[in-house]
Amino acid sequence: MKNLSRRQCLLGSGGVLVVAGVIGATAWNRNSGASAMADYDNYVATLRTALGPEAGLSNLIRYATLAANGHNTQPWRFQVRGNDVRLLPDFGRRTPIVDPDDHHLFVSLGCAAENLFVAARAAGRSCEVASEPDGSLRFQLGTGTVSRDPVFDVIAKRQSTRALYDGRPVPGRDLDALARAGTRPGVRLFLLTDRQQMDKVRELAIAGNNVQLADPAFVAELKSWLRFNPSAAMTSGDGLFAASTGNPVLPDWIGRRAFDLFFTARTENDKLARELESSAALAVFVGDAADPANWIEVGRACQRFLLTATWLGLKCAFINQPVEVARLRPELAALIGEPHKRPDLVVRFGYGPAMLYAPRRPVDTVLV
Repeated sequence: MKNLSRRQCLLGSGGVLVVAGVIGATAWNRNSGASAMADYDNYVATLRTALGPEAGLSNLIRYATLAANGHNTQPWRFQVRGNDVRLLPDFGRRTPIVDPDDHHLFVSLGCAAENLFVAARAAGRSCEVASEPDGSLRFQLGTGTVSRDPVFDVIAKRQSTRALYDGRPVPGRDLDALARAGTRPGVRLFLLTDRQQMDKVRELAIAGNNVQLADPAFVAELKSWLRFNPSAAMTSGDGLFAASTGNPVLPDWIGRRAFDLFFTARTENDKLARELESSAALAVFVGDAADPANWIEVGRACQRFLLTATWLGLKCAFINQPVEVARLRPELAALIGEPHKRPDLVVRFGYGPAMLYAPRRPVDTVLV
């Protein structure tokens, strides 16, 4: 959803309705909206309370759910048996249009797995992770010594920052740290700082955006995960909250109407171009194979990269159109020198503002 400019409201199709709605939304923001935003601030603070030195399993799982994930669908479930925790895919939270082979779903599981691993060790637990044939992960937790990874302290602070950055370059030592963080056995990371390469990725992203927004099914699926106001975000505990992307909070009926009127390929392409031009660099992740086990490993590498970036004072956001539109993947693969691989993720990063945190579901709703 785009911010509503005066010209769009007055001249767009259905503009009179939207103008009337914006007037009503202004009054709503002064009354119900302001109160709901205060409630949302308290809701976020509770979700992101720092872990104590001897955190129980419930709080470790809460930290796991703060991981990055596609469309903020949170496609995971947790099963606890004694000191064993199973992390299971939740196929009821699939996004079959944008993610038909569940690639993003398993990457999201990997991101949650990395958070859980880091948090468990910081809480003084030994942690062994094993993959199961059904695509789940088993964590065997025992008694150990406290191993506090520096990135543990920023798990609750990491966010996907969908905003303009300031374009400042990242120092070489920090790029080296990011390169180490985003590499795992079976996962390679390519950092693009050359503007010509970044411009080519921008062209691919815009091409992918045009394909996706021409598909009514894609647009409908995306719209189903939008949350236009804090009440809706807290009720669902998931989805893409307007305020988290710098957009105004609106009553649902106005937000949905505005989305239909103003969410276009032209406006989104302009936004993409500005976001990429403001970014310091891009990260492209590539796994050895295109299967769930490898996608989970990509997710673990990506989450550690995102946490390390946060620790270094950087902001990140996904630019995944070049990997979501299958016919564009070979061009991206050739650009990074991996012509026979499937690129998994594209992340832009740089120095930028803090945004409002996205919602999360309570722990008791993700337990089997």
